[in-house]
Amino acid sequence: MANYDLTPRIAPNLDRHLVFPLLEFLQERGLYPDELILKFKIELLNNTNMVDYAMDIHKSLYHTEDVPQDMVERRVEVVARLKALEEAAAPLITFLQNAKAVQELRADQHYNLQMLSERHQIGPEQIEALYQYAKFQFECGNYSGASDYLYQYRALCTDSERSLSALWGKLAAEILMQNWDLAHEELNQLKDIIDSKNFPTPLNQVQSRIWLMHWSLFIFFNHDNGRTQIIELFNQDKYLNAIQTNAPHLLRYLATAFIVNKRRRPQFKDFIQVVQQEQHSFEDPITEFLACVYVKYDFDGAQKKMKECEEVILNDPFLGKRVVESNFSSVPLRDEFLENARLFIFETYCRIHQRIDMGVLAEKLNLNYEEAERWIVNLIRTSKLDANIDSKTGTVIMEPTHPNVYEQLIDHTKALSGRTYKLVSQLLEHAQVQPAR
Repeated sequence: MANYDLTPRIAPNLDRHLVFPLLEFLQERGLYPDELILKFKIELLNNTNMVDYAMDIHKSLYHTEDVPQDMVERRVEVVARLKALEEAAAPLITFLQNAKAVQELRADQHYNLQMLSERHQIGPEQIEALYQYAKFQFECGNYSGASDYLYQYRALCTDSERSLSALWGKLAAEILMQNWDLAHEELNQLKDIIDSKNFPTPLNQVQSRIWLMHWSLFIFFNHDNGRTQIIELFNQDKYLNAIQTNAPHLLRYLATAFIVNKRRRPQFKDFIQVVQQEQHSFEDPITEFLACVYVKYDFDGAQKKMKECEEVILNDPFLGKRVVESNFSSVPLRDEFLENARLFIFETYCRIHQRIDMGVLAEKLNLNYEEAERWIVNLIRTSKLDANIDSKTGTVIMEPTHPNVYEQLIDHTKALSGRTYKLVSQLLEHAQVQPAR
């Protein structure tokens, strides 16, 4: 299953601190030799200030209590640098710890700078020191302190580029602390900034969208409504274009969200076209499963892919965990995926067959005969499926359904209205970026 591990593709698009949870998961699953994972961890830690953690891993890797001299020297440097930054930022930190004084701050950063300078003798140097101190705290693994200081820094910062950098840092800190609601708020703030017309260059905008989508995986597969929100973000044209151009591996997560999302969305048909287009550029059991069911109508192939999908999900750092339902209960995402995947196969198979042998259907669903019968009975009871089971012949009989002309007309009208709105929006956007004549 290491062949399907996306960590080598995902890691370059993450902050190095965000790679550690992925390595922890892979180490737990045993996809790679333990020694290899420990070496990767040390390599990541070399460019951080988490020296004590690096020393502990070195001891585990080489089975010794001794550590290299350069690690000892590096620790001394980190402690000294931390103390110097703390002293430089101390006047501003003292001010921020005073609740009454903080009430004097306003949304107007320029007013704040003037007020701090006149009343508290705090200038740009101390504000810059706060940023450097927050960044250093993050590199030391103190994500809580870093998050607080970066939030306060953004209230004082007048440099849009530096403020954006602080927002990325705060998002990473909230993810690492598993504060999913706060992380979701930061994610939305970042999205608004990235999608704004004032963003520096189109190339930077595309790259930032790719980073944002990779970082969002932590949130969407842990947040209550994440599986719906990932569709809303990833399936937008500008984000989907970025995926197809530079990150087709993210199709795995969008495909999974479509499969486990019980509310079928109109975008699903369009997404199947994307899967069909990308079949030769990215191979993954989950997208191939959809291709088998909806493109090739290869139900034997879909059955084989379901088994692979189960292993892929179990060994994926984002998918191989329990998901929170609306009633705050949790179930393995794998179970929900397999249940809905069977439903996809069943619905599609039923559309092209009127009488279906139960034994054949059980085989397509990866169930034994009794399990398949119970599954279909429950499905008929809980859905509006027009079907009956003939126990004597062991077949499922589908009742013919005739399309409602009025419903078809309404659907086509809605689709036409959506396309018209999209076309007008594109024309207006194009007109706004044209140079004045």
